[in-house]
Amino acid sequence: MKPVYRIALGLSAVCFLGVLFFGALYKEPAAARMLAAACPILLAIGLSGTALKGYRFTVCIVAAVVAAMCFPQRFLNIGNADLRDRHLIMAVIQLVMFGMGAQMNVKDFMGVVRMPKAVLIGIAAQFTIMPLVGFTLARMLGFDDEIGAGIILIGACSSGLASNVMVYIAGANLALSVTLTALAQLVAPVLTPMWMKLLAGRMVEVEFFAMMKDIIFMVLLPIVAAFIYNAIRKERWQRLHRIMPILSMAGIIYFTAVTTAAGRDHLLKIGALLFMAAALHNTFGYILGYWAARLFRLDRDSCRTVAIEVGLQNGGMASGIAGTMGKLATVGLAAAIFSPWMNVSGSILANYWRKHKGGKTGTGQGLHGVEAMVCEERR
Repeated sequence: MKPVYRIALGLSAVCFLGVLFFGALYKEPAAARMLAAACPILLAIGLSGTALKGYRFTVCIVAAVVAAMCFPQRFLNIGNADLRDRHLIMAVIQLVMFGMGAQMNVKDFMGVVRMPKAVLIGIAAQFTIMPLVGFTLARMLGFDDEIGAGIILIGACSSGLASNVMVYIAGANLALSVTLTALAQLVAPVLTPMWMKLLAGRMVEVEFFAMMKDIIFMVLLPIVAAFIYNAIRKERWQRLHRIMPILSMAGIIYFTAVTTAAGRDHLLKIGALLFMAAALHNTFGYILGYWAARLFRLDRDSCRTVAIEVGLQNGGMASGIAGTMGKLATVGLAAAIFSPWMNVSGSILANYWRKHKGGKTGTGQGLHGVEAMVCEERR
């Protein structure tokens, strides 16, 4: 391991101890907050030199949450610019979706022809299980209407590129995963607002066609633009192509930080309960998705793929919709908590299934390396 990574890990540990020292013993909240914000950032740097480097992006999301909780005003405004502005939110989510679309192509939809049964089961499971589980948890755990609507919203969103990465690590059916992710983007403009209208219509005001239009502008148009970009892309644009995933990740971190800062007061009251909802929602997604596929006699790898596609949702999309609704601090709050947990649980499950598969898969690959493998498979 390079010395810089050792130093970063050591400083991260020192910051953690400093939080305990200044926070619990000496009651110096200002110092404790600064150290708490620095701790996960240094940890993400340090992990780059370890076998756990695939978790760097997850730790970066955690760092965004911690920093926004400690210094909320820093993430709400820059000068006179409001970081919660719906037009800015729309632009960033379009960038994230363009970055996702840049890793896709028309061939990703061919799985509909090659394995129609598995695709139909996967899409049906994703867009029924998760919204209904979200609605049940929101009611059972007694969340306020707008917070509960946010749980339903993230359950009603499509999966994202992260699910493809997890399926690759697990050594499951990557072709099915890619097809499910691609097709989910096409049906989301109809199914997401439909479930929101049916399940959350009494909690918040939901305008079906307005939400449908927002999703088309946020999701479909950037992906179509990315397909055109891929078709005309020249060699001189390769550098831009390589940095698109990084820009997408930066956009997701932006959403997480701004949403957390905007909803900080709510999180201080219900953060633990919302985290429990995230863990339950995600776990039920894996279990019910797997057994739904088993019920229709799909093979083991396809069952694992469906489980991951069902269990992992597009948190950036949920944040974007909440922002366009003008309810980032409430409806968008679930996405800020669910997203980091889904990355952690998905990585753990994927690595467990890889170890219980037999044969070699993506062992030892960092997140960026695995993404590159997935993108190569797409081509």
